[in-house]
Amino acid sequence: MAKRWTAPTPGPIETWSFDDVEVPAPGAGEVTVRVRAAGVNPADAKHVATARPGATFPVAIGYELSGEITAIGPDTVGGSGELAVGDEVVAFRVQGAYATDITVPARDVFAKPSSLSHAEAANLLLAGTTAAEMVQVTRVVEGETVLLHAASGAVGVSLLQQARELGIRVIGTVGPDAADSADRVRRYGGIPVAYGEGLRERVEAAADGGTIAAAWDAAGTDEAIDVSLELVADRDRVVTIVSPDRAAADGFLWIAGARPESARFRDIARARVLELAASGALEVPVSRTFPLAEAVEAVRFVMTGHPGGKVALLP
Repeated sequence: MAKRWTAPTPGPIETWSFDDVEVPAPGAGEVTVRVRAAGVNPADAKHVATARPGATFPVAIGYELSGEITAIGPDTVGGSGELAVGDEVVAFRVQGAYATDITVPARDVFAKPSSLSHAEAANLLLAGTTAAEMVQVTRVVEGETVLLHAASGAVGVSLLQQARELGIRVIGTVGPDAADSADRVRRYGGIPVAYGEGLRERVEAAADGGTIAAAWDAAGTDEAIDVSLELVADRDRVVTIVSPDRAAADGFLWIAGARPESARFRDIARARVLELAASGALEVPVSRTFPLAEAVEAVRFVMTGHPGGKVALLP
């Protein structure tokens, strides 16, 4: 018998239940994975907080995990090729990662980069593929300068590293008193600037006379969006992952994993993000782990604080 976290109905995280479940044997094209770590993301809570089109409750919680294969169905090939019992793997765009064991489509299972711990690997792909899509839709190329809002967060840190690999210069916003955040931005190749009054002037000073070619918004504040629109000439090169209403009103880009075009891109991007991690070019800072049984506390920590890195659940 396995354990799994479930949202029985739309509502807050306090309504989630930690249940005993039978894990089905893998069929054709499926594998069973013993979960060693599950990634914790704000989306885990947001996507079950209210009724959503196409969602049928109860909903198993969690989209990404790292673990080891315990069973393989017939005629099964993984996302990165052949699989064997005992292989260490990551899985992303699955449903129900907050569990001790899970059976999932093998197409969503990939070899775990040996350079990453299970806690790190379990937090690689959601942020990493989101960042990759932000780079892709804004058409940024080597030598350009980009403004990044919430640069020290999970998506921001992945963006900084992916941009560094591409030769893109990034000016990243952080809290005015957040020395740790500024240090994190510098560590991954960015130029930190404090948000707050005078942000535009600080960004222009950091650009040192250069043009801000594009903007990546993971903050969603009016300040972040207003400054982006003031500095970037082409609104098709401004993208947000958190402010769809402003995007619609002001004519710039919004992407989200639940949108079909984003889902298609992120599925394709998984292999490249894993390749970057395996080469050592993409790190995943983990600030804290929680026991699986304390998932509600872990999500609350991610949603209400400044975790300073990713958070993982350990069964």
